[in-house]
Amino acid sequence: MSKDSDLLTQLKHWGLTLGFQQIGVTNVDLSHYEPRMLEWLQKGFHGEMDYMEKHGTKRSRPQELLPGTIRIISARMDYLPPDTSIVDVLNNPNQGFISRYALGRDYHKLMRKRLTLLAEKISNAIGQFGYRAFTDSAPIMEKAIAEKAGLGWIGKHTNVINKKAGSWFFLGEIYTDLPLPIDEPITQSHCGSCTACIDVCPTQAIVGPYQLDARRCISYLTIELQGSIPIEFRALMGNRIYGCDDCQLVCPWNKFAKFTAEKDFHPRHQLATPELIDLFAWTEVEFLRKTEGSAIRRIGHESWLRNIAVALGNAPKNPAILQALQTRLTHPSAIVREHVEWALSQHTLTC
Repeated sequence: MSKDSDLLTQLKHWGLTLGFQQIGVTNVDLSHYEPRMLEWLQKGFHGEMDYMEKHGTKRSRPQELLPGTIRIISARMDYLPPDTSIVDVLNNPNQGFISRYALGRDYHKLMRKRLTLLAEKISNAIGQFGYRAFTDSAPIMEKAIAEKAGLGWIGKHTNVINKKAGSWFFLGEIYTDLPLPIDEPITQSHCGSCTACIDVCPTQAIVGPYQLDARRCISYLTIELQGSIPIEFRALMGNRIYGCDDCQLVCPWNKFAKFTAEKDFHPRHQLATPELIDLFAWTEVEFLRKTEGSAIRRIGHESWLRNIAVALGNAPKNPAILQALQTRLTHPSAIVREHVEWALSQHTLTC
C-alpha cells in the first residue's frame, strides 16, 4: 500500500473519530455539472439569490476559488434529532414547523471546526500543507462534490441521498493541494421511477426530476427571500415557518437514516413542537436571545414574524389567533403588517 493510500485510510478513520459519518475524496473536475448549473441560473431558478450568479464559475471550478487545489475532501454528518414529532407537528396547524436541521445549534460553526481539526490531524502526520475548510460558506457545488466523492447521489429533489443513510445529513469540504487518491464516484441515481418527493412538494417547486425552482420552494420563501412572500404560495405553506422537509420525509431511502449523536443538533427552546402564538409574541430581544447560535437568527425578526403571520393565517380560526394577529397590525415593518393583514383576511373569508 502506498503512502498516499495509507494517509487516505487514516484520514477516513480520523473523520469518524471527529463525528463525521463518511469521508470521501475527489478531484476538481466538475465539468459534468457546470452546464446544469449555468442552465439553472439562466432559467432564473435561483430567484433573488444573486450571489449564485455573481460568483461566476468559481462554484464549478474549485481552482478559481482556491488556487492550487487539486483534491477535495468531502464529509457528511447526520443531523436528524430523535423524537421531534415531524408528522405530528405538520398535522397540527396551531404549531409551527421548523426544518429539522435548524432546531439545534448552527451547523456551520460545528462542521467547520471539525473539518479544521481533521486538517490539523493530517498536518500533524505529514507536515504543513495547503487547505481551506468550508461548510456552506463559499461558492461550492457541495452536492456535486459529494456525489463525485462517493458519498451518495443527487436525488430527484436535488438533495444528496446515501443508500445506507438517507439524506438527513450536512456536507462540508476541505479544498487541498495534497495529491490524495480519489474515491469511486456515484455515477447512477437510485431513485428509479419513484416520484414521491415531486408529488408531495406543497408548492410544486420540484418542476421535474432533479430540477428545483427555488422561487417556489418553501425553504427559499421562508429563509432566503427578503420582502413579501408571493400571495399564491402563502396558503400552500401551511404551518411551515422556517424551511420545509416534506421531500425528505417521504423519501423511501430515509428509512435507513440514523439519528444524530451530536447533542448540539438536538432541539433548543422547545422549537421542535412550538405553538405559533407563543413564537409570534417574541420581541426582537427574545428572538435574538432564543436564536443565539442558531441558523434561524440569520433571517431576522421581521422575516420571522412574516413567516409566522402566514402560518397563523392558515390556522383554524379562533379568538386567540385573531387577537395575536391584531397585536402586530401596527408593527413598524410594512412587510409584517402586510402579512398580518393577509392572515386576518383569511380568517374573514372563513366566517
